[in-house]
Amino acid sequence: MKNQLFLITGVMASGKSTVAQLLAERLEKSVHLRGDIFRKMIVSGREDMSEDPSEEAVSQLHLRYRLTAETALAYFDQGFSVVIQDNYYGEDLNYMMNLLKGYPVQLVVLCPSPEVVKEREKGRKKTGYSGFSVEQLCDAFRRETPRIGFWIDNSLQTPQETVEEILECFEG
Repeated sequence: MKNQLFLITGVMASGKSTVAQLLAERLEKSVHLRGDIFRKMIVSGREDMSEDPSEEAVSQLHLRYRLTAETALAYFDQGFSVVIQDNYYGEDLNYMMNLLKGYPVQLVVLCPSPEVVKEREKGRKKTGYSGFSVEQLCDAFRRETPRIGFWIDNSLQTPQETVEEILECFEG
């Protein structure tokens, strides 16, 4: 089977980590690449994104995207299927897709309802929503993110059902 390159995005608590892990487990010789790992590597001087991010926060975000793309392509070129998972909002999605240009990227955008995101957020150990509401972020994400790739409303699906739909979409 030929190796594949998936990019999964969506708002926080949309199911990216769970779906990406399950998808990677279904692929032969695969890697689940969590872009956020590069943010977490910064020990001192990290500036996180916010509603009104600093220039440094945006610079660090784009560094994270570049490191993710370079790592993904290195694994892909070595014969691995790669499932990239991170937050790519608005024009940042085009930025990331350009970093992967020339490769067969299978883009998946998880888009559950704000109500489902709120419920999922309650059950998480980490808090992704500070400084803005779930509704604000979901609305901005849907309004500003380019309509490219496979958008899936996974509100009423189990993670396994979402993976099945993704595989059906890209194998068909």
